[in-house]
Amino acid sequence: MKHVHAAHPVDAKEHGPVDLVTALARARSPEGPGPDTPAGSVVRAWPGPPCPIPKADPGELDLRALLRLSLAASDGSGRLRPAPSAGALHPVDAELVVGPGCPLPSGRYGYDPLRHRVHRLGRQPHGTLPGATVELSVTPQRTVSHYGHRAWPLMLLDTGHVAAALWLAGCVLGLPEPVLRLDGPADGPVAAVHFALPEGTRPPDGTRPPEQTRPAAHAPTPRELLTRRSAPPPLRGTPPRDVLRALLATTVQASAGEISWCATVGEPQPELVEPAPDGTLRRLAAGEARPTLAVWAARQAWIADAGAVLLAHGCPSDADAPRIRRAHLRAGFATHLAHVAALRHGLAARPVGSWQQADLGAALGAPPGRDWIVHGLALGTTHHDEEKPS
Repeated sequence: MKHVHAAHPVDAKEHGPVDLVTALARARSPEGPGPDTPAGSVVRAWPGPPCPIPKADPGELDLRALLRLSLAASDGSGRLRPAPSAGALHPVDAELVVGPGCPLPSGRYGYDPLRHRVHRLGRQPHGTLPGATVELSVTPQRTVSHYGHRAWPLMLLDTGHVAAALWLAGCVLGLPEPVLRLDGPADGPVAAVHFALPEGTRPPDGTRPPEQTRPAAHAPTPRELLTRRSAPPPLRGTPPRDVLRALLATTVQASAGEISWCATVGEPQPELVEPAPDGTLRRLAAGEARPTLAVWAARQAWIADAGAVLLAHGCPSDADAPRIRRAHLRAGFATHLAHVAALRHGLAARPVGSWQQADLGAALGAPPGRDWIVHGLALGTTHHDEEKPS
């Protein structure tokens, strides 16, 4: 399968080119998707035999641990991967461009998350940097099979989540901050994440001994990454205000100005709040918004009772394809970081990716078509597993 391009992403072969601007406009409409179709294989059929990922020597990039913490499935169905996915369909595929300083020989590899194996695809491109780059593309058939014309924004959000899962795995392993490419380039993969060698090391040449690296102080634990799950609804109970403020600060920082954020809260006083420049929360609107969000979010009624919902919004109707890609990739990336942070605060959390007619700006009295909801993260202090039977 070819990589997805910004202006005309390549859909499954039987569908032909897709105009992302038109696809997003249709996904935002009230039109419902058709009946389900076969999703196909949960893993891309990489050519060649599968190969295990060798154990890293001191000073090498630990690809085996990096992929185990970010992309590997926990069971054979593929449903229990650390990164969430709309409908648990996991359309995102990963190719590795491996340079010097890795346990694998330099080259290009396809990654199989079910078997935690790689398939060698060929030589690395000229000028490949030390370390490894994980290039992310999508197999649209998996998501289209259930969501139909609503699939494209969901696949971009999924890709942002996968990029964040990789980024967090690098933090856990104490690697230098990865280089993200979530800028909607005109060609190439949907997104890419480059991992450099551990601090204080060089490609193995015997000239410099490696130094021990440690996870960053703010990094989650490996267990927190591997056990991250989307909590099943209902999610009730308003999170503490200081936690909401911290989660919104996380999303704003991770969005790099590509998307804006606010939150709707329930008790004790329903309102819509947004981060203020001084780090506090300020009221954007008073009143109950959650029932409206439940209708906009593919009529998921449980959202009306959620304790709070973080909302990524922006991406106007006249946005071009690169801007659409940047906004959705960043929204997925930021939501994933907020999801993991919410779990560390003891909250239940569930991403909400499918939104129709969700013109937040128009609902607040601004001109229509300028400020759409792109992604959401529902939060609660309890969920159904913790509730006592009535």
